[in-house]
Amino acid sequence: MISIGCRVAEPGYLRWVKRNEVKKGEELQRAGACPTHVFHVVSGLLRAYFVDDSGKEHTYLFAPEGWILGDLEATGFSQSTSLVIEALEPSVVDVLPIAENIDHPDFDPLAEFKRMQRRAGVLQRRVMMMMSSSALERYEFFLETYPELIHRVPQKLIASYVGITPQALSMIRRRRVEGRGSSSS
Repeated sequence: MISIGCRVAEPGYLRWVKRNEVKKGEELQRAGACPTHVFHVVSGLLRAYFVDDSGKEHTYLFAPEGWILGDLEATGFSQSTSLVIEALEPSVVDVLPIAENIDHPDFDPLAEFKRMQRRAGVLQRRVMMMMSSSALERYEFFLETYPELIHRVPQKLIASYVGITPQALSMIRRRRVEGRGSSSS
């Protein structure tokens, strides 16, 4: 599961991109589907998550404005999707067909590879942190990666992304606030 990067907003590119308005809570992709598109967020906020065998949701990635989201694992290995992609806010997304994406004359493979490499680097860092970092460090990584989302995403989804319970996140946030207050006195 890796988010994909694609160049957008070029005149030739928009000929084959469909712009959609999606409502809060609307699913753009369901788990088990055949992957056919990636989604560029023009405005709003998307979330990719998966549900484990016990029925628990795990937030994989948030995609605010300017991000592109898709399920490369499913595309790269010709598998059904494992990610659900939903709108957390009313959003406008450009829907990019996967097959045309690769063959389009405006597609610059080197530029796209560099974008994907940066996204993969963020995900690699996150995986390594999930395996070796404290909950506080993972929360700080969330704040560093998504500084504009702290007031846009419900705390339970941030906790899911960090890999902790909402109660544990509340304790971490409280400790951070108390730590700042005592250092400025």
